[in-house]
Amino acid sequence: MIFTETELAGAFIIDVDRMADERGFFARSWCEDEFAAHGILMPPLQSNVSSNPQRGTLRGMHFQLPPHEETKLVRCTRGAIYDVIVDLREESATYGQWLGVELTADSFRMLFVPGRFAHGFLTLQDNTDVSYQVSAKYAPGYERGLRWNDPAINVQWPIAPTLISGKDQCHPDFQLRVPEPVA
Repeated sequence: MIFTETELAGAFIIDVDRMADERGFFARSWCEDEFAAHGILMPPLQSNVSSNPQRGTLRGMHFQLPPHEETKLVRCTRGAIYDVIVDLREESATYGQWLGVELTADSFRMLFVPGRFAHGFLTLQDNTDVSYQVSAKYAPGYERGLRWNDPAINVQWPIAPTLISGKDQCHPDFQLRVPEPVA
């Protein structure tokens, strides 16, 4: 696997290292040792699939509160998405910043999302499926979200969303906490 750390510390774009021949290719998409070598200790405890019939479907921006925060390994298995993460770690130099990555079924590219990040995506094609490996089980009562079009975050979505759940439309705005000046 080829790990590329993003400008948001701890978040990685992961490309499979293909061994190709006339049959196609073979590649690893998970190896505990390779992930650990990049500081990623993520034993998957849950696997989720999202099926989205319509282009322009937006899901997000979701996260779970501690102690049930989730790390995620996200891959588009059919179609294409614009996958977005927002750093919610107050101690981070990139707190409140976002990153967007196009993931397609054809590329086999994955995005590793650290805990304490909000996550969401926008489908770029009809009939798009997304697979997540998640480090924590869903914990009702700990789920939260941020508004997908919050001007404080200012995500630049590549197309206008056409389908958003009522729940996702009602997430609150992000409240950036500004550190106190040092005296």
